[in-house]
Amino acid sequence: MNSLLALVAAMTISMVLIPIMARFAPRLGLIDKPNDRKIHAVPIPRVGGIGIVVGALVTILFLIPMDNQVRAYVLGAVVLFIFGLWDDVSEIGYYPKFLGQLIAVLIVVLYGDIYVVTFPFIPGGEISPSFGVPFSIIAMVGMINAVNLSDGLDGLAGGESLLCLGSMALIAALAGGTDAVIIAFTVIGGILGFLRYNTHPARVFMGDSGSQFLGYTLGFMAILLTQEIDPELSPAVVLLLLGLPIVDSLVVMAKRAHSRTSMFRANRDHLHHRLLDLGFVHQESVVVIYSLQMVFVTSAVFLRYKSDWLIFGLYLAICIAAFGVIALAKRSNWRLREDRHEEKQGKVFTHEIVRKFLVVIPRRFLSVGIPLYLIGSSLIIEKVPHDFAMMSLLVLALMAVDLFFGNDPRSIMRRALIYITVAFVGFLGISYTPAWLEFALTPAKTVFFTLTAVAFVAAVKFSPRRRKTEFNTTATDYLVVFCLLAILMVSRGNLWGHEGITFVVQMVVLFYGCELLITEKRGKWGSLSVGALLTAAILSFRGMF
Repeated sequence: MNSLLALVAAMTISMVLIPIMARFAPRLGLIDKPNDRKIHAVPIPRVGGIGIVVGALVTILFLIPMDNQVRAYVLGAVVLFIFGLWDDVSEIGYYPKFLGQLIAVLIVVLYGDIYVVTFPFIPGGEISPSFGVPFSIIAMVGMINAVNLSDGLDGLAGGESLLCLGSMALIAALAGGTDAVIIAFTVIGGILGFLRYNTHPARVFMGDSGSQFLGYTLGFMAILLTQEIDPELSPAVVLLLLGLPIVDSLVVMAKRAHSRTSMFRANRDHLHHRLLDLGFVHQESVVVIYSLQMVFVTSAVFLRYKSDWLIFGLYLAICIAAFGVIALAKRSNWRLREDRHEEKQGKVFTHEIVRKFLVVIPRRFLSVGIPLYLIGSSLIIEKVPHDFAMMSLLVLALMAVDLFFGNDPRSIMRRALIYITVAFVGFLGISYTPAWLEFALTPAKTVFFTLTAVAFVAAVKFSPRRRKTEFNTTATDYLVVFCLLAILMVSRGNLWGHEGITFVVQMVVLFYGCELLITEKRGKWGSLSVGALLTAAILSFRGMF
């Protein structure tokens, strides 16, 4: 369960830190101003990278013993973070940025002794350090810049990196690479906390401090995974694991070389720009790129021990097919219809019974069912450990202060406290289920979570208020669903065990249900707030007496 703890801890730090830093962004100069090349039209704080990096590194320092490799990774990340933050404030230019990247990578390669020793397409596979060391330096610096350049749409670089890291974590877990799994999950947790604020329309950007860190981590993990954790892996599998950032950067560089323009000059040659030019809206472009990345990383997991030529051929075929279709569409002046997003739900609710069945009943079920589940579970749990009781008491005090004295009807603190309470109930409910009730609770929970998931989908999909509410399905939701399906598919690999998989599924369902109730409730005293308050009180009382 350490990997789950790492993910939750990093995600929590990231989610809490980012809105705090966003308030100070104007004073610190961490603001991304719009221009002709950028998609956003208003200034956006560039503080997401702070949440991602701090959330990941703080968690790593607490959960992983420091050997040379982990220490080198952390030191390199700190150096890169400082240079990235400097660029976010002052836009220092390419040469100082490149210097920071080089210093960070040299720490990993020379001090951490992490570099390529097996190379694809070479008989025997092994190469000498005189080639492996400089190649590793160039490859890692290239990966840092590939992710940095791909950060052009809300949620894009974060989602792509999450998919890469998820596949690497799975392969590392199957090979017994515990520390690598924790590193991957801390960064994933930081990304998830960031995506909470970066989903279109974004409230914050990650900036260079975040995008460079993600590219650095991907390069580090790719070398560590293929060279040390599981040397039996095909070296060419890195192409599939890293997927789109590599080919997108290579295509952009080739286009710039052909047109004899600067390799460092920003333009609209990237894949996401070309999708926008074809008429895809922001969210659709992100989903298309997520889908391509999913194809890459899924292929990497299944083909990780196959021949280099097979993997390279598949990678090349997917790239040619994807970019060829886009190029053909552009040459033929094809564009998506602009009227396809018109609202067509009005016809669904011609009958009051249909309206109640598709909208009213699901929302009532969520607003009543989730609070009752939290309260009931807190009463049924066999025992509450003392440390959970003390944390629940703190949650109770903070939530009471916010409800009775707070002025914000959608307080960030209250939202976080509700999520923490839900996580407490989920963990304790799995860990301390009374044996004499287990035969009845297991099917009851299955029915409840199934109905909750169905009610959530119905409430979001068929709501006539969909355009008026702040809750809408996003590209991040698409990403979460894919990750959840992937977790269920690999559950036989015992990555977290049966209890861990159950916990993840339950948390996803409850968090989405809570998010819908929070965003649509205008006042403070909703059923969910009251239910969470009572639940925290019950947990604290039962653990202390």
